[in-house]
Amino acid sequence: MSRPVSGLRENLQELLRPGVEALGFELVGIDFQPREKNSLIRLYIESKSDKGILLEDCAAVSRQVSGILEVEEPIAGRFTLEVSSPGLDRPLFEMSHFKRFLGQKSRVKMMTEVEGRKNFTGVIQAVSDSTVTLIVDETEFELIFDDIKSARLVPKY
Repeated sequence: MSRPVSGLRENLQELLRPGVEALGFELVGIDFQPREKNSLIRLYIESKSDKGILLEDCAAVSRQVSGILEVEEPIAGRFTLEVSSPGLDRPLFEMSHFKRFLGQKSRVKMMTEVEGRKNFTGVIQAVSDSTVTLIVDETEFELIFDDIKSARLVPKY
């Protein structure tokens, strides 16, 4: 997804992914929120063995990643590091995430308007090389992936 900080987010993913994977986890995505005084780096991880994520897992990844960030210093200034599982309302960062959750309901926020709106909640109908198709109240919307600001699954309760 294109964001003002997408370049830094991608650099962080490349830098941190090997350390996360060395511990047996997959780096699902990174949410980076630059702030003047204290930026936020939020990592979403999953177990490669589908056993779920425990608090101890998050702590181990946090220690590993903190060490990498201290040495490499990819971010100027202070920051807070958070590590968590994606949760039921997991964020969708990549095209592969949309493909994995075809047929499921998601909430998508766009950077630019599509047919007069920026927010969509609907079922992921199809995924192509550059678009995600959502069905919202029986209406089909083809959304350009690079224009997606953020996306999350909508959990079933």
